[in-house]
Amino acid sequence: MGSKEQNREKYKIFRNTYPEFIYDRYETEETETELIITYHFQILGLSEFAPVWRFPKGKENRKLPKEMIVSLGMAELVSYWKLTCSPRVTVKAGYLNQEQITWWKRLYYHGLGEFFYINGIQEADRKSFMEIYACPLEESGYKADGSEWERNDSHDGMWVSQKELSENQPENTRLLVPIGGGKDSAVTLELLKEGGGDCFGYIINPRGATCHTAEAAGLPAEKVICAKRSLDQNMLELNRKGFLNGHTPFSAVVAFSSLIAAYLYRLGYIALSNESSANESTVLGSSVNHQYSKSFQFERDFHQYASRYLPGSSYYFSLLRPLSEFQIAGYFAECKHYHKIFRSCNAGSKEDIWCGHCPKCLFVYLILSPFLSQEEMKEIFGRDLLEDESLYQTLEQLTGIQEEKPFECVGSRSEVNTAITLVIRKMEEEKEELPKLLKKYQDSGLYETYSQIGDLYSGYFDEENLVPEFWKALVRNRCCRK
Repeated sequence: MGSKEQNREKYKIFRNTYPEFIYDRYETEETETELIITYHFQILGLSEFAPVWRFPKGKENRKLPKEMIVSLGMAELVSYWKLTCSPRVTVKAGYLNQEQITWWKRLYYHGLGEFFYINGIQEADRKSFMEIYACPLEESGYKADGSEWERNDSHDGMWVSQKELSENQPENTRLLVPIGGGKDSAVTLELLKEGGGDCFGYIINPRGATCHTAEAAGLPAEKVICAKRSLDQNMLELNRKGFLNGHTPFSAVVAFSSLIAAYLYRLGYIALSNESSANESTVLGSSVNHQYSKSFQFERDFHQYASRYLPGSSYYFSLLRPLSEFQIAGYFAECKHYHKIFRSCNAGSKEDIWCGHCPKCLFVYLILSPFLSQEEMKEIFGRDLLEDESLYQTLEQLTGIQEEKPFECVGSRSEVNTAITLVIRKMEEEKEELPKLLKKYQDSGLYETYSQIGDLYSGYFDEENLVPEFWKALVRNRCCRK
């Protein structure tokens, strides 16, 4: 990937050499069973790209609004734009007014925070990192009047109040639940089942853990919507040749594609599984957040955008937003039928395994440990990760001893410290010998600090959420323990 200095220099060179990225058009094709969308992007003077999405068609064969198709392309294009970070993005595929352009620039800038940080690109400021130009309204084929949003400038991105958002709900109560194969979507499915929710699963590029999760949740095949996303090989080849690469806001792609899936199947709600902990920055003292597109800021902004600009959109919210990872782990510990099949490890995702060496594996091990025995933990992961001294640096990152958390979807520093402290207390009470990582942690000042602070999370409930009242009461009653 190159050093920060090398990548910073590439950023400057590529922007001068390839000044324009074009979102040219899209094409749709329908078969008896599928809706196929092919997007056409190009970096002038370098390459063209044609990524493809395939969605299964619902029984009603609904005609998909153009605005939804164009928006998924806008979410998709940033994966290709980042190769050269061209200063101009020209959108020929559809119309965007100035507020929409501002919205997309905000998503790209914050969603690429990690990309800029890891690559040492200090020049990328919010105003000048990209300029977006869209085709005129009369050329777009839209029926929209192009009017501006009524914007509340007291909060960046807020156009109406949170209360107004949460009150604007559809009568159709069927739910689409995106399934990632980890513990969080399993918890969402189980909570909704408890509440009598009529759930459909949504999976992008099915793999072992996602399919097994749907099966464990008892979803019949006709209630599992599997979309297929294909990346363009030209992009992958340019990555291999040393063009700029790094993290992009994938959860935004999930959000816009889930709107399409829900529309095709006429589902009123989309229930995400993003928790309050996703709001915490990855780098202390900065806004760099690996999980930006899982944060409440994005959830709120996305809900606003869909409500205003994407006709027929479902009500988008995260059921787990009021909760911490600690509480989610506590609930999941009771869901024994998922323990053998869930997977959160990105490194082992292709083989459907826990690699046992990455930050995500260690985080999940730690956050579940207060609620399960060490024997149960070893059965899930295949070995005792807390005996692996090579993971101590990762432990320091997860607990805040180091300023940077791992660039993974992990919980807050505070709740990881709380979980470790409770595990040590539990093992000491049961007169079990502490594993090597916990012995080293016990010698740190953090152990004493969090022992005095105690459990801050069992009764936690973040009121900044868009969860409908009925589901909110269920989440509070089942997951908040005083």
